[in-house]
Amino acid sequence: MKTILALITLLYLPLANNTIADRFKAPSGYTVAKTESGSFAHWLQTLALKPAGTPAKTYKGDIARTDVYTAAIIDMSIGSRDLQQCADAVIRVRAEYLYSKQNHKGISFNFTSGFKCDWVHYANGYRYANERWVLKGKKDYGHDNFLRYLTLVFSYAGTLSLDKELKTVGNADQLQIGDVFIKGGSPGHCFIVLNVATNSQNKKVFLLAQSFMPAQNIQVLQDQHGPWFSLDKQANIPYGELVDKKYLKRF
Repeated sequence: MKTILALITLLYLPLANNTIADRFKAPSGYTVAKTESGSFAHWLQTLALKPAGTPAKTYKGDIARTDVYTAAIIDMSIGSRDLQQCADAVIRVRAEYLYSKQNHKGISFNFTSGFKCDWVHYANGYRYANERWVLKGKKDYGHDNFLRYLTLVFSYAGTLSLDKELKTVGNADQLQIGDVFIKGGSPGHCFIVLNVATNSQNKKVFLLAQSFMPAQNIQVLQDQHGPWFSLDKQANIPYGELVDKKYLKRF
């Protein structure tokens, strides 16, 4: 009986190291930023991760070419199409946070054409057609429909549109969780800051996440020095030159 009870207890224990904050402790001499419960920063710190050692895979199920840079995999779906790439991953994370807070009106992203694609229109049954909304369906604020909305956004948005939407961070010393390093282009690229730690000299290190081409799992990144990056030296990862204050932006 004691053995059975012990097994049942283990089943209900929280998984160790299953969030960003749990798995990635601050480097020696640094302290992780304190965040307010309910904030975007806190939500990012508590993102669920797949088990340690899980490789980055593409939407087809193949091992991604970026897997060598994987520190962890965020427990979030990829989709079945080659859509959730770099900017799309940032959009996905931001949109999922807003959806979790039931901030439906806050979920809106521009297409590269400039069309404003907001979730409320889509959830109320409208569909995109030739740069306008056309009422075609029923109201549906469920998460499955929300993912269909995001598929639409991923189809028409990218680094060019997201770069224009985000606000420039003028002072890199103010870098914070949720900031984005981005360069719009064809191709462009971007990373989102998942966590920040600071030392007594106010130097900051941070965790980064990305998706890539073709669409793949959203991965927490690492180079040969580990998962914590800084602005003092170039990150040794693809597009590492973008981890620079001149590319720093914010929602």
